[in-house]
Amino acid sequence: MKKVTQILIVGGGTAGWLTAAFLAKHLASHRDFGIQIRLVESPEIGIIGVGEGSFPSIRGTLAAIGIDEARFIRECHATFKQGIRFDHWVRPAQSSGAPHYFHPFSQPSQRTGTPELLPYWLHGLAGKDVPFAQAVSMQKLIADQGRAPKRARDNDYLGPMNYAYHFDAGRFATLLAEHAKSLGVKHLLGNVDQVRLSEDGSIGSVHTEEHGALQADLYIDCTGFRARLIGETLQSNFKSVSEVLFVDRALAVQVPYAAPQTAIPSYTISTAHESGWTWDIGLQSRRGIGYVYSSRHSSDERAEQILRQYVGSAMADLQPRKLDLKLGYRPQAWVKNCVAVGLSGGFLEPLESSGVGLIETAAYLLAYLFPFDGELEASAKHFNHLMTQRYDRIVDFIKLHYCLSQRQDSAFWRDNTDAASIPLSLREKLAMWRSRPPSRLDFITDLEMYPPSSWQYVLYGMEYATKLHPSALDANKLVLVQQEFQNIANFSQRALNDLPEHRALVEYYCQKGQNSSNIKKTFSYGQLMA
Repeated sequence: MKKVTQILIVGGGTAGWLTAAFLAKHLASHRDFGIQIRLVESPEIGIIGVGEGSFPSIRGTLAAIGIDEARFIRECHATFKQGIRFDHWVRPAQSSGAPHYFHPFSQPSQRTGTPELLPYWLHGLAGKDVPFAQAVSMQKLIADQGRAPKRARDNDYLGPMNYAYHFDAGRFATLLAEHAKSLGVKHLLGNVDQVRLSEDGSIGSVHTEEHGALQADLYIDCTGFRARLIGETLQSNFKSVSEVLFVDRALAVQVPYAAPQTAIPSYTISTAHESGWTWDIGLQSRRGIGYVYSSRHSSDERAEQILRQYVGSAMADLQPRKLDLKLGYRPQAWVKNCVAVGLSGGFLEPLESSGVGLIETAAYLLAYLFPFDGELEASAKHFNHLMTQRYDRIVDFIKLHYCLSQRQDSAFWRDNTDAASIPLSLREKLAMWRSRPPSRLDFITDLEMYPPSSWQYVLYGMEYATKLHPSALDANKLVLVQQEFQNIANFSQRALNDLPEHRALVEYYCQKGQNSSNIKKTFSYGQLMA
């Protein structure tokens, strides 16, 4: 059995270069055994970059491959992301009731000796009409008030609040490429014109106009929706989820700020519309805005009209980019000697920023399951099982946002709340949660992207009705719990004085390492060093 020493990644972008960097870092100690990583990409194919958001796992990934936080923020025009604000998902804009809810990244508070707060919040002990995210976490108030999740004195990728980032996808791919090459990855520019199979049906070589036949022991397909190796050549089936998640198109536009010092929200703003939703992401010098919609429920012309209405006059001279989205995944993303990572393996709409997170997961699993001795079948089977299970759970989580809506103002929302469009696995969860809230025992940690708290934030943000059994509450702890709710409110106010303004911290990081002597001249000690 031939040992795996030659790795060829076909395709760049975030998927290709993040995988290259992660493998190069993880396999560094094995270079003496002849392991070589090459990446070939076309100089003509651009980066899709549908979403520019991420999940908190990205911090661990960046730290693991050795990119410092200041460099990432500076070179990728990144900002901090503390969660997602969902506007008008529960009911239309003209209706009475809360216009939005917040999904923060920080876990609900649970100090030693204090019980889980959720059952007591359901019982009304946090106060009338206090949102769940506000009652159990400081992060909602911090984000609402424009504060950053950390301070300048905090170490890289650490801070009082849990957080991710918004970033420029093109710049991120460039940074990853530079870093991967510094770790020993060989970069080739070339157009793939043919993929040849071996006698056993595995990939035998990838042929390019510029470099001829490129051979490897393991091929990683990062060719995007085209899936040049895993789909076109190896014919791995694609499982569509279009009957569950309806959106299949997007219009995206980059909108400059009206003024250089415009405040930057430290969360994604997701606003529901008649046939989909808009994302609104604040970067350092612009907003990334897009409308994700269902072509079954809206024409392209109507979709552009909604996007223009949302952006307003700033879009007068801008033309949106149209994207066709193929929602689903390949249950067999690893076939013989080929592994699909990124869009070639699957794509789910960018509602909860699962795209980059799935790339991270695939890269981590590939490194962990790496078949040094050439035994591919067992590693492929385990990889496919774990990735398939994760995709299925993400589909359920995304559908949760739609199926609990009270909106009945369009066919899109009526179809989304139709039980026929809700997976059985999600229907079973919702049935359990009618009499008790979600708990960690409902989830298998290694298969989940989103922790139980994320499900709780969305479930009760969407105003799901859980009728608790009286045994869920400890009557002896009612006073203690009420005091804890008050403590969270008090600590939230103190945190506002401890955390810097979001844009100020971002600009501090942009100057850090480039012009450190002038940092304190530009930003006051009180702003950044609290």
